[in-house]
Amino acid sequence: MIDLKTTYLGLKLPTPLVASASPLSRDVDGIRRLEDAGASAVVLYSLFEEQLRQEEMDLDYHLNAGTESFAESITYFPQASEFHTGPEGYLKHIRKAKASVTIPIIASLNGTTTGGWLSYAKQMEQAGADALELNIYYIATDPDRTGEQVEQQYVDLVKAVKAEVKIPVAVKLGPYFSSMANMAKKLDGAGANGLVLFNRFYQPDYNLETLEVTPNLILSNSHELFLRLHWIAILSGRVRASLAVTGGVHTALDIVKATMAGAHITQTVSALLIHGPGRLRTLVSDLEAWMVEHEWDSLAGMRGNMNLSKVPDPDAYERANYMMMLRSWRG
Repeated sequence: MIDLKTTYLGLKLPTPLVASASPLSRDVDGIRRLEDAGASAVVLYSLFEEQLRQEEMDLDYHLNAGTESFAESITYFPQASEFHTGPEGYLKHIRKAKASVTIPIIASLNGTTTGGWLSYAKQMEQAGADALELNIYYIATDPDRTGEQVEQQYVDLVKAVKAEVKIPVAVKLGPYFSSMANMAKKLDGAGANGLVLFNRFYQPDYNLETLEVTPNLILSNSHELFLRLHWIAILSGRVRASLAVTGGVHTALDIVKATMAGAHITQTVSALLIHGPGRLRTLVSDLEAWMVEHEWDSLAGMRGNMNLSKVPDPDAYERANYMMMLRSWRG
């Protein structure tokens, strides 16, 4: 009997397959379909800091003031009406989801600053969320803002959220730090119960006819997994926080690789948007088949056996691998 059980953020899960934040979790029926297909937990779509501020100020004014001054700036920010739901609707959604499914529901809060809106983290806990994923999407555009200041902002935000709630908090962050290992250590020390690697920063495109900045959504593929594997393998066994891979998980082999690097769970979105929630059943059956063929009894026994501390050649994660990669091209 193959044992796929894992523990993430202190939550005991039957498999490592977690449905990441996506449109599939916008309604309770979608969450039910994910549970029926085999998701061991669901991360809800994000509630944005901007939505929370809307209750305290006229967000519409601040988003639109001055946008007619320069043609290039017209589409920088979404209209208030484009947000999926306000904070009260989000809290209601958590309660309805918890009443409708048995798997853990992980709320998602997307923010970049500390402030009074953090009280909603507590309200998410009170609404029944089993955990909170803090999705930090921050782009430092001020040339006078140092990397150290940006990193401290992340740490302060995690500490502020942890002070508000007792449920576990995972931090979803991007890879753009000068020392990712040190940043992970800081977040671990700040109390983060989990690290989700990595946030996909969607890059804008240009409409050259209208001179507008336009959204450009491209779904992931398995090639994006490599960056995640690299850093999960480096961090595995070196931080107390649970480790999650998100971005590039499309096949059972992707799950095997992430687990061997040291991941406790694998979050998937693009594969489900492309193939539907039923893709989860395929991933589970393919994973079990691979483990039987390769004589693995449990996911726990497999976890981390390819991380930096256990791989025969640690240089594979450092500069030696970079040199070998360049020399491998034969044309």
